[in-house]
Amino acid sequence: MPITKIPKVTQPLWMEWDRKAQKSGLRHEIYAVNGDCYVGEWQDNKKHGKGIQKWKKSGAIYHGDWKYGKRDGYGILSLPDSENRYRKVYSGWWSNDKRSGYGVWYYAPSEYYEGEWKDGLRSGWGRMFYTNGDIYEGQWNLGQREGEGMLRLSNGNRYEGFWQQGMKNGKGRFYYVDHGQLFEGFWVDDMAKCGTMIDFGRDEAPEPTKYPIPQIELQNPDKVLEEAVAKFIQERY
Repeated sequence: MPITKIPKVTQPLWMEWDRKAQKSGLRHEIYAVNGDCYVGEWQDNKKHGKGIQKWKKSGAIYHGDWKYGKRDGYGILSLPDSENRYRKVYSGWWSNDKRSGYGVWYYAPSEYYEGEWKDGLRSGWGRMFYTNGDIYEGQWNLGQREGEGMLRLSNGNRYEGFWQQGMKNGKGRFYYVDHGQLFEGFWVDDMAKCGTMIDFGRDEAPEPTKYPIPQIELQNPDKVLEEAVAKFIQERY
């Protein structure tokens, strides 16, 4: 009987070309259709490992870790200024292409945030330095001051207490260092609603009030304050 040979199965040329085009390991400049450029490591045709990405439209440059095509790990993001010189805007940790973990974001040369991030927003503990000299240190949530924290103003006065949606809300103390006074009470949307004011370091204050605060003559001032605070809490919540 004649022997029938089974022909070899050959793959189309495009499959071989596609295999060769798959990127793994270290590659030099790879350009996307929109002009973006990446130099670094790949795995399974995705950016993975160490690499540098430059976006043509914004001019931004990211230098750091990648994981399956997304910024993940430690990295530095830089942006060009008006004179086309690059300045660092963020250095810290990333997860799933968003700022996550500890990092520093530079809003301006003298204004920056250092602390924890989650999903690209300030969340957790952090310290914010403002251009006008104010400093906030405390808890954040969804990019706003939330929880317990201290705001120290440029003139030395400071607030220590609770925050909600970026404003003073709840129990807190405001130290008027310039006048040598201390207010302790309850706040609603940055407004002091009820509390007590006493002299505090009045003799050392740079601008003390003309007269000291007189003594409270109520029989039970703490009870009065407690009832007033309870009223505001009930109305708000």
